Formats: sequence, structure tokens, C-alpha cells
Amino acid sequence: MSSLNSPRVNSARLGDYLSRTVRLTGKVLRFTDASNEVVLQASDGGEVRVIMISGSESSMTSSFVEIIGIAQSPNSVKAQACLNLGDDLDLDLVNFVVEKWHDPKFASMF
Repeated sequence: MSSLNSPRVNSARLGDYLSRTVRLTGKVLRFTDASNEVVLQASDGGEVRVIMISGSESSMTSSFVEIIGIAQSPNSVKAQACLNLGDDLDLDLVNFVVEKWHDPKFASMF
């Protein structure tokens, strides 16, 4: 895996990449207005707290998003960017891709 890639993670793999840029895909569960935080259901079903840039949570216009950000803890990410992925996404398929990304047999693909 290239060091220039930002790894795709689920909630179980997030802790392996502390202080690194990661990509986390999930379903928006709730917003916390007072703290600029969003809680996502990651592709493996776990919940991850996303710390948004002040005011950027309004850029989330769909139910499913990909967060590009820094892994702050095993259950939180500080967002740098947010990609809207629509309102219909198969998280099981996303999780399949996440796990293949980490499988050494497929290292040359990612």
C-alpha cells in the first residue's frame, strides 16, 4: 500500500491509523449542534464521532457520506472534507471493499 494513499477504514480499523489521514464511509445518524459533531454508522456497523470544521456540517446533504480526515482516537475523526454519497448505499458492500483494501493479496490494487 502506498504511503500516499489515505486508507479506507471502518470503526474496527480506525484505531490502527491514529494521527493519519483516513477515509471513512458511513450513514449519518445524528448531529450535535453545540459541538459541531456528527455521529456516523460506519460500514461495519460501529459508531464513529466526526468532529466537523465549524459550520461545515451543513454541507452534509445526504444520508451517506465519506469523511476524509485525521483519525483522532479509535472512535473519532477530525474531518477535513466531506463527500455526499446519496441516500441509498449498501454499507455491506462498502465494508467488503474496506476489508479487501487491507488484505495483502490485493495490495497492488490499492
